[in-house]
Amino acid sequence: MKQYEAVIEVMKSNGGYSTLGNLYKEVFKIENVKWGTKTPFASIRRIVQDERFFFKIKPGLWALKEVREEVLNLFDIKKRKSEKDIEFNHAYYQGLLLEIGKLKNYDTYVPNQDKNKKYLERPLKEFSTLDKCHNFTYDYIIQRAATIDVSWFNERKFPHALFEIEYSTDFKNSLIKFLELQDFNVDFRIVADKKREKQFNSTMMFTAFKNIETRVKFLTYDVVSELHTKTIELSLIESDF
Repeated sequence: MKQYEAVIEVMKSNGGYSTLGNLYKEVFKIENVKWGTKTPFASIRRIVQDERFFFKIKPGLWALKEVREEVLNLFDIKKRKSEKDIEFNHAYYQGLLLEIGKLKNYDTYVPNQDKNKKYLERPLKEFSTLDKCHNFTYDYIIQRAATIDVSWFNERKFPHALFEIEYSTDFKNSLIKFLELQDFNVDFRIVADKKREKQFNSTMMFTAFKNIETRVKFLTYDVVSELHTKTIELSLIESDF
């Protein structure tokens, strides 16, 4: 079997689509495929960009061209942006961040209102390691923290990193949540489209956010996708030691 055929087989067994990370985990299990390279992960990244067979849905998410309409209908993705597109986008990056956090050995949490939203075809609650936010401080602060899109907690049950995924709002509500947690040693991250970075930088210049201006970082969708892929790649390499 040829390399690209192995990638096609994995996608077919996964409903016609796959994240790069999932391809990394599954494609080498297929027998009778000669990779013959010191950089097999790079080979997979090259293969999925072959427009004869594959197309890109989102950063890090690819599908088979022969079932394009079926896959887009499955996720209710339209040519014109809709509320369904926004929900898919939001839950997709939540799912990536939950998987990354778990691979990095953090406890992960997603808000109650998002637990049944779908990351690809499964509810986000299946990817979160916590059913309830850790009780790490006063109740009124925890109530606010529990609404943050994705939380990573360290082994001492304190927040390590907090992520807010912004699609169209002005960032202020997310930043106010971060302000409530400024007394903790935690990384604050805003995830959004690269085109919105200038707007983010302008918002961070408000005096109200001065206390956290050096602690909040902007992550693009592409960076989150790449981090997901690279984290899985590293975990597979480490498992071979």
